[in-house]
Amino acid sequence: MESKDYSFFLRRLHSLSGIIPVGIFMTVHLFINFSAVSGSEAYDQASAFMVNLPFKFFLEMFVIFLPMLFHAGYGIYILFQTENNVRQFNYYRNWKFYLQRVTSVIAFLFIIWHVWETKIQIDFAGQEASFSFMQQVVSSNISLALYIIGVLASIFHFTNGIWTFLITWGITISPESQRKVEYVTLAFFIVLSVIGLRALFAFI
Repeated sequence: MESKDYSFFLRRLHSLSGIIPVGIFMTVHLFINFSAVSGSEAYDQASAFMVNLPFKFFLEMFVIFLPMLFHAGYGIYILFQTENNVRQFNYYRNWKFYLQRVTSVIAFLFIIWHVWETKIQIDFAGQEASFSFMQQVVSSNISLALYIIGVLASIFHFTNGIWTFLITWGITISPESQRKVEYVTLAFFIVLSVIGLRALFAFI
């Protein structure tokens, strides 16, 4: 059984890890993929830059995967500890709370599949991180549909998570400040969604 202080610390750390570094990495990843809109050569150059980063293993392990595993693992724990009251109290913010939980599961499954489809194949199966490889990944209608769902769920989970992060850390306390940030995060969701979807369709 978690003590209150330990639970408070873990929830704060969980909230922070969803923004830094996991959310920032996802945003950078979306912008790199968006280079595909400019053509195969632009994407291949951006992809090669990421593949050949110095200290790549260290960056991937300690800046991306370990924080992501903590965020996902503790998030699953919270998911099973929290009771959703969306059916009893059909309010907008309750639905946002509910969708945050639903998208956490979708994003988690999507990331596992995406890592298997791309990184594992590139690092261990001899595939090249290229425009043509990504074309193969999303070549079927089913794969494309799953990528669209996964990308949108991940973006919603991140952008809505910014709103909850600011509340959790006591940055937005008043209802007015929370409402203003809600508009900002909604706009951020739309912008990132356009970037993510345009990148996907650039590979078609």
